[in-house]
Amino acid sequence: MYAIANALDGLSRAEAARLAGMERQALRDAVLRYNAEGLAGLHDRPKGRPRRRLTEAEEADLAAAILREPDIETDGCCAWTRLDLCRWLETKTGKTYHPSSMTRVLRRLDFSRQTARPYHPKRDPEAQEAFKKGGSPIG
Repeated sequence: MYAIANALDGLSRAEAARLAGMERQALRDAVLRYNAEGLAGLHDRPKGRPRRRLTEAEEADLAAAILREPDIETDGCCAWTRLDLCRWLETKTGKTYHPSSMTRVLRRLDFSRQTARPYHPKRDPEAQEAFKKGGSPIG
């Protein structure tokens, strides 16, 4: 509004824009909006959001894959990471995601970021129980 007031007072557009701390093109755009809509035209407008790249069915498949434990032979990991989910999604849908973008997808699906405790795929539950009881599994 300050730049438009200066322009209406007779200053050049370049000088009015400089005094308001804006570019001359931005002032021109503001003047056009002011002439068309009045003061309401100077309010910030909401920015458009990009369309979702995953369909609802693909998001449901991703959520189902997250809820089941990954299989080391088919999925290649013993706990899901964002990078593993990106790879899984690329093999299933052909759509590539960066791990940062996968974070936004996971938040949208109501998943929180948690660190899974890693385990060895060839773990021995009997040896673990023997160890807990104080016995040696070797013997």
